[in-house]
Amino acid sequence: MPPHDQSLPLKAHWERVYETKATNAVSWFQEHAGRSLQLIQATGAALSSPLLDVGSGASTLVDDLLASGYSALSVLDLSAAALAASQARLGAERAAQVRWLVADVTEVELPAGAYELWHDRAVFHFLTTAEQRRKYVKVLRGALRPGGHVILATFAEDGPTQCSGLPVVRYRPQELAAELGGAFTLVSHEREAHGTPFGTVQQFLYCHFVRNAS
Repeated sequence: MPPHDQSLPLKAHWERVYETKATNAVSWFQEHAGRSLQLIQATGAALSSPLLDVGSGASTLVDDLLASGYSALSVLDLSAAALAASQARLGAERAAQVRWLVADVTEVELPAGAYELWHDRAVFHFLTTAEQRRKYVKVLRGALRPGGHVILATFAEDGPTQCSGLPVVRYRPQELAAELGGAFTLVSHEREAHGTPFGTVQQFLYCHFVRNAS
């Protein structure tokens, strides 16, 4: 993809991506988000627990969560075109079972303690300023109930330095833990070598955190 036009607002950038490219022709595409699904299931969160997938794009994770029996799903993305692609893929009946939120995760107002599980694959690493990350963590801290789970996946320390023409920040587990702060405890972490549709490999880091009771 050509470099990001710095005069183009981020929302317009992502709308253009999803309006002009097939959903399986972007580097982050996964036919199935298997690692995310496994980590969500491993938390032990009940199928009726409210789950939020942040920056979902047109990911098929929501399909697999519905197929697995999860019944209180919310999906958030900056791009309305991305969410429309997911809704079309699911069909009207299944799409109606999901709450769809077009919003910037650093600015959105979510109900306090609304979610038992927060999933983010490949949003946090796009937050390149300390202020963006502070806002994200503030929203996360407010929306996730005590004892709730965070599955956070970013580029690992040896992952790409750019994605979709945008700069990213790469992380080690303890660096992610430091960004989230004392309200969260790092439970586990693992790596994944993600094969892109273009035959390249991107190194991802997946971390599981728990929101502390205090």
